[in-house]
Amino acid sequence: MAGSEAAWQAANMGVPVVIHEMRPKTGTFAHRTGDLAEMVCSNSLRSDDDEQNAVGLLHWEMRAADGLIMAMADRHRLPAGGALAVDRDAFARDVTQALRDHPLVTIEPGEINDLPAEGHWIIATGPLTSEGLGQAIARETGREALAFFDAIAPIVYFDSIDLSKAWMQSRYDKGETEAERTAYLNCPMDRDTYEAFIDALLAADKTEFHEGETAGYFDGCLPIEVMAERGRETLRHGPMKPVGLTNPHQPETKAHAIVQLRRDNALGTLYNIVGFQTKMKYGAQTEVLRMIPGLENARFARLGGIHRNTFINSPRLLDAQMRLRARPHIRFAGQITGVEGYVESAAMGLLAGRLAAAEILGRDLPPPPQDSAMGALIHHITGGAEAKTFQPMNVNFGLFRPVEGLKGGRRGRRDRYKAYTDRAKSAWRDWLGETADLIPS
Repeated sequence: MAGSEAAWQAANMGVPVVIHEMRPKTGTFAHRTGDLAEMVCSNSLRSDDDEQNAVGLLHWEMRAADGLIMAMADRHRLPAGGALAVDRDAFARDVTQALRDHPLVTIEPGEINDLPAEGHWIIATGPLTSEGLGQAIARETGREALAFFDAIAPIVYFDSIDLSKAWMQSRYDKGETEAERTAYLNCPMDRDTYEAFIDALLAADKTEFHEGETAGYFDGCLPIEVMAERGRETLRHGPMKPVGLTNPHQPETKAHAIVQLRRDNALGTLYNIVGFQTKMKYGAQTEVLRMIPGLENARFARLGGIHRNTFINSPRLLDAQMRLRARPHIRFAGQITGVEGYVESAAMGLLAGRLAAAEILGRDLPPPPQDSAMGALIHHITGGAEAKTFQPMNVNFGLFRPVEGLKGGRRGRRDRYKAYTDRAKSAWRDWLGETADLIPS
């Protein structure tokens, strides 16, 4: 995500770009293709609400900056209520093709295992930095690179789901069209079924960690077993919450918990289980997941899994231009910088691409305004966060400077969020206007 967006932005500023991609020659645990911007954990870019949600605001800013990731996401959008979900295969294929077609972009296959000694570079290795490059980064940074574990959710074939038990509905019927209002497939559980499911989940065989590894999970992508271990009701108040949904098969009966699935491709043949990242072993997964009403005979296009994810201590290692302080010809972008999520990763790629291109062109690109979503996020990772306790961060309104005179607390939240997004859009428009002369017409 980040590397693709960085290349697109730099090339559109007139700078020739070479993308080095090790796949498909050298694969990873999670990727299936050699396409750029392949989505592995989920097919969702989360909320598209640019007035009340910080992620939606990032969408807006990237669209305003002619971002490639958002353009391709809009082209391959799938119904998902208020979220932006995409047909992941078509999305990655068209991102790759757009970059191949760009006259200033070259894609070179092959793995890079060392930090380059000269030139202008952006390291945007996504959630799975290769072992060789990871070791090179660790050597350069004094082994200050940190690690946590990320999990991916299973994908189910739609024709194996029992629709006499499941039904189609978005939470609170959210969406402007019928397709949006019926974007999710829902599987209800009564109390006894839920309790039995939790028992099986806790008892299931799990992936074990290698010696020396620690399970430092990112809270936004916790495996369901880890959530269940925090309390039997945790899942029922998280990905299995039953609110805003009515079972048409039993409209008078309120479900104790509900598992949701979201369409994963344009054909509607694949559905992923929302929020069900897991570290259960494959055999245990099929047994436990088939306890879910409607999934008793489910066939899986992909089972869930867990992988190591490396990120650097950006507040200590990077300057405000996203350059490695020890080697300023190298920039970092994306998840390796300590942002979490596809959108945040792509946004940091957008900034890194523009900053690198401006430097190559001999121009001073002012930093993005802190009141914008991108500015708040880059400020956090390059200095706003405490280096000693730095952990991966999603964009959120807690990173924004307060707007004076607004009511705090939950009651004032809607007005406060609207004020944040209005201020951010104005600041972002001004910044794009100031830097427009850097973009060739």
